[in-house]
Amino acid sequence: MDTGNFIDAIHVWVRAGKGGAGAVHFRRERFIPRGGPDGGDGGKGGSVILVGNKHQSTLFHLRFQKHIIARNGQGGGKSHANGAHGQDIMIAVPLGTVVKDRENGTIIGEVLQDGQKLCIAHGGKGGLGNAHFKSATRQAPNFAQPGEQGEKRAITIELKLIADVGLVGQPNAGKSTLLATLSAAKPRIADYPFTTLVPSLGVVTYHEHSFTVADIPGLIQGASSGKGLGIRFLRHVERNKALLYMIPADDQNIQATYHMLRQELAIHNPLLSKKPHLLAITKADILSEPAKKIMLSQAPSGVPTLLISSITSFGISHLRKKLWQLIATI
Repeated sequence: MDTGNFIDAIHVWVRAGKGGAGAVHFRRERFIPRGGPDGGDGGKGGSVILVGNKHQSTLFHLRFQKHIIARNGQGGGKSHANGAHGQDIMIAVPLGTVVKDRENGTIIGEVLQDGQKLCIAHGGKGGLGNAHFKSATRQAPNFAQPGEQGEKRAITIELKLIADVGLVGQPNAGKSTLLATLSAAKPRIADYPFTTLVPSLGVVTYHEHSFTVADIPGLIQGASSGKGLGIRFLRHVERNKALLYMIPADDQNIQATYHMLRQELAIHNPLLSKKPHLLAITKADILSEPAKKIMLSQAPSGVPTLLISSITSFGISHLRKKLWQLIATI
């Protein structure tokens, strides 16, 4: 998905380098009439390797790299000289990157930690020179091994944001405003649907602790089947430890909306609906004190529910506390 500088999925073709061929050579020096074979080994082909970088937050830097090709290893030489290895290609990617084989959809690997390396295409092994094939019955082998081909494949690189808490709600539920209130993040905020077109991350401080919160673009009924912004952002919810469902106080049916949001997540991935969560009824500043009590009584039973207002900061301190207590137990 490409929205401005935020790209969370790309398709690319990668090819590792071919291994260098082993050399066929015989020692030829004065006064040494039978020097024997001395052909060196070929160098290993370069590999294509992803490296986790905590400072990266998008795949934008790979936008125009449709083909990634590593260098071949060099052939062996005389006097047992081995060929140079092909240089590996190291590609920095955000934490939460998933690599899939485009042909069969299998997951090749994931990058979850800073500095973690994931080889997505291994370089070919260099061939052995003829010096390796000398024996008592074969004094002058006139052959060597060719280098092996490097791996090549079409892959999809996807980003799934890693956050402690994911904000889930319909468009204009107040997610972006809450993220801006809780943290120093500056998401786009406006009074029309789908203000948030890309996920945003913010760091929230609670006493001496801190945790990350992700603002996921709004979900509508049918999002799991492609409606609205579709499933393009649902995968970002998968990495969150816990979820905060957000429903505005002017919603006509809090319970129905809550169950709709959970259903869309469950259709996308059944495990999502089982994540620890809280429910925040936003825009509580529009409610009178009696209305607040009525609103809480209408909340889904068994679900920890809080009333908050990002505009007036009503309930925000309590929300910070509850979110930290929730993720601290996971």
